[in-house]
Amino acid sequence: MTRGVGAVMRRIHVGNGLSAFGLGFTVPYLYVYVAQVRDLGAMTASLVLAVFAVAALIVLPFAGRAIVRRGPLPVLIAALLTAALGALSLGVASTAAAVLLSAGALGAGQAVMQPALATMIVDCSPAGTRSRAFATQFFLQNLGLGVGGLIGGHLVDASRASSFTLLFAIEAAMFLVLVVIMATVRVPQAPRIAGSVTKGRGSWRQLLRNRAMVQLCVLGFVLFFACYGQFESGLSAYGVEAAGISTSALGTALAANTAVIVVAQFAVLRFVERRRRSRVIAAVGLIWALAWLTAGYAGLANAGQTMATAAFVSTYALFGLGEAMLSPTVAPLVADLAPDGMAGQYNSAFALVKQLALAVGPAVGGPLGASLHAPYIVTFLLMSLGISVLAIRLGRQLTSLQNQPSSAPSRVVARGGTPAELSSRA
Repeated sequence: MTRGVGAVMRRIHVGNGLSAFGLGFTVPYLYVYVAQVRDLGAMTASLVLAVFAVAALIVLPFAGRAIVRRGPLPVLIAALLTAALGALSLGVASTAAAVLLSAGALGAGQAVMQPALATMIVDCSPAGTRSRAFATQFFLQNLGLGVGGLIGGHLVDASRASSFTLLFAIEAAMFLVLVVIMATVRVPQAPRIAGSVTKGRGSWRQLLRNRAMVQLCVLGFVLFFACYGQFESGLSAYGVEAAGISTSALGTALAANTAVIVVAQFAVLRFVERRRRSRVIAAVGLIWALAWLTAGYAGLANAGQTMATAAFVSTYALFGLGEAMLSPTVAPLVADLAPDGMAGQYNSAFALVKQLALAVGPAVGGPLGASLHAPYIVTFLLMSLGISVLAIRLGRQLTSLQNQPSSAPSRVVARGGTPAELSSRA
């Protein structure tokens, strides 16, 4: 990596950290702000959270096309400006309509940031350093979320609407600072797809012909549904209702998850880089199966409150270990499956799958975790084992370089494989 590209990568990582900081700064307090501070009720507050997911689902298919045609940097700047406008207007909105429109702008902007930043990482990193680049991205995202949530919690006061206005204004300022930072970078020009391929129907058809990418999307949906889609819905409801976990213990569990990611990320990276990606993902499925067994013990074994709390915190810690293993594995694999110039389309497609899982996961897991405790644990235990099965099947669709880039350190992994390999998988 040249000195110039290294400087660009550092700014991209700053961008990831700042965007995550802004997200952690406000999202945990949205419900309280809308329902209590603006006195718009629980229904409107719930709709605001739903609008985030809906906005992402609407814009992500178009974001992929825009990144392919225009490049990731212009799309990122547009997303940042949209998010800044949404955050600023959300801080002064006082009606339900204004709050929902502002949340839609903020959610759309934040959704597009991630594939744009991921594509910039792909453009600035050779295959040999890509896993480390994405691991750094995930590390900074979690650090930003944690620090943002901690600082935001000390600034807000439910009795003063002005404290929330300040919170959203600071978030908007972070996005605008990031605009200034990113506007000065010069991203290496990756190939752009011209002509008919950039048409939405054609580009999606091309992606769907890539069997490995389709299987990775299916696997990704299960991954996000069974883990991230349960953190603040089904699993927390299960912990409170079945295991008697207090709200403070739930906060400790979430902190343990972040702490494991921050502490273990680069130690895990050394293990992951030397192994086949499909086997790493399969191992994550087994670790998460152990996490669900531990959660089952916490809520179903009648082991006493202290042991139940310890087991529940351990559940979130085990999830964090799996997440640390996935961050340098899945995102680089998406990039290596993408043909030249199509990384933006593939990143956006995978982000769309993630958003679908995050939208469906809480809707399914929340009621199940709150009332049907044993079926809830069994369902997600089986889904975690299913992750291992799907990962092994995915490995059969990958070339040796896509599955284990370290197996040929002197060669560059071509996105999507060689033309012959691509045609054999079409």
